[in-house]
Amino acid sequence: MNVTEFLKPGDWLGKSAGPRYVQLRRRIEQAVEQGILQPNSSLPPEREIAELTDLSRVTVRKAIHDLVDSGILIQRQGSGTFVRDKVQRVEQSLSRLTSFSDDMKRRGMETTSTWLERGVVLPSPEEVVALGLSAGDSVARLYRLRQAEGQPMALERAALPLDILPNPLLVTSSLYEVLEASGTLPVRAIQRITAVNLGHREAELLGVEPGAAGLSIRRTSYLENDRVVEFTQSTYRGDAYDFVAELRLANVEDRRQ
Repeated sequence: MNVTEFLKPGDWLGKSAGPRYVQLRRRIEQAVEQGILQPNSSLPPEREIAELTDLSRVTVRKAIHDLVDSGILIQRQGSGTFVRDKVQRVEQSLSRLTSFSDDMKRRGMETTSTWLERGVVLPSPEEVVALGLSAGDSVARLYRLRQAEGQPMALERAALPLDILPNPLLVTSSLYEVLEASGTLPVRAIQRITAVNLGHREAELLGVEPGAAGLSIRRTSYLENDRVVEFTQSTYRGDAYDFVAELRLANVEDRRQ
């Protein structure tokens, strides 16, 4: 059965079954659940749905907006309304320092990257402070879209001192593999996580709607001698990540202080 036949009025649409936009919303949800509407497939235009169901375009529009708000559908300007691709949520521990590549490999997920910037550049003011740079210093900059199983997951911008990474072109997949080979792999890091709403450019790269929820992460990584080796600013899809931390009850002495 195709979606046109599935949306034709029948037992699913009745006067005593609640508001009509709710009935239509449920019918479209059923089409998605039953695979009649596949991920990334497009819905018929509002006008066509209204004609098929004998509902007003206002009713159709309200049902679709509800499905967009709930994350089932996505609207792309100039293209139409599509079924959102299901994202596999990933749990990431906050107690382990790992690279994106290593983290995904442990889950058996294939990773790819799209390079947005890779080279030697002048640092931003925030990078100067985080890395303890002097006036006139440059940094190795790595900025890329990280993907797992072909699904956009995160935007990652890393800056490193040039004596740590003199040639950023050496990084083709895992930065930490390159650092490990040179004996400069960080051993600890401090992360700060902030909830954000994604701007237009970030949302476009991550395949979500502008204003969608995201996680902004600032990470400063250190060598064993406490020298800062890496400053990374990452933006993660809010619908793809769960960050997990193990907490332990403070001992009696700590609680008495």
